[in-house]
Amino acid sequence: MTRRIFLPALSVLVPALLMALWWALSAQSTSIFFPPLSTIWETFKELWLFDLVGEHVVPSLYSVLVGLGISIVIGVSLGIILGLNEVVATAVGPLLQFMRYLPAVAMLPLAIQLMGIGPDMRVLIVVLGALWPVLLNTIDGVRGVHPALKDVARSNRFRPSDWVLRVVVPSAAPQIFAGIRASLAVSVILMFASELLGASQGIGYFILQAQRQFSLPEMWSGMILLGIIGYLLNVILMFVERYALAWHHQSRS
Repeated sequence: MTRRIFLPALSVLVPALLMALWWALSAQSTSIFFPPLSTIWETFKELWLFDLVGEHVVPSLYSVLVGLGISIVIGVSLGIILGLNEVVATAVGPLLQFMRYLPAVAMLPLAIQLMGIGPDMRVLIVVLGALWPVLLNTIDGVRGVHPALKDVARSNRFRPSDWVLRVVVPSAAPQIFAGIRASLAVSVILMFASELLGASQGIGYFILQAQRQFSLPEMWSGMILLGIIGYLLNVILMFVERYALAWHHQSRS
């Protein structure tokens, strides 16, 4: 019980102490590049407490969530197929590795030429980068199904659909969720990068415009907002993972 209370309290205490330290050390700052945290906080409240949410936050969240959702659907589906079929996986393995190490950001100029500056282009860039952690973790998870489970399914004459849905997917689920968490981080990064180069709205676009206009408190407020959004999305995903994998955590404990 003590451990359950201590760890969550520690995860709140350390960020709070760091923020307090930042507030104190920056209080007398006269640098244009590093304004006091109190100034940044006032700017944050003026801009991001509902004023610019619809204009900049909603488009950014749309790119992340839609791109990540498409990546999960494609990655899990292809990962199961390739994980169950070693011949096909071997045949397309070099292509997968080539695409995996091709940075999605490098595809931005082509994506802008093909799709223009808009939400569809940003979603495409997110998918091109976020797909691979989900896909590769799914393949590894499917291949890691314990041989004893295969023997049990064979002896009970499981249908192929039951084998996949009742044995393969639950067994691979921990690794699939690990891939999804990695893809979430990639999605936020690629959303920000795509908005720097090919957007007329979004958090990345706002930060770039603030930097160009030397509005440094506004720029810092956008950076802090981006970190908060990424953190909250990760927390939500952790709760979903704990709910979906409750059986897994109970078996390990």
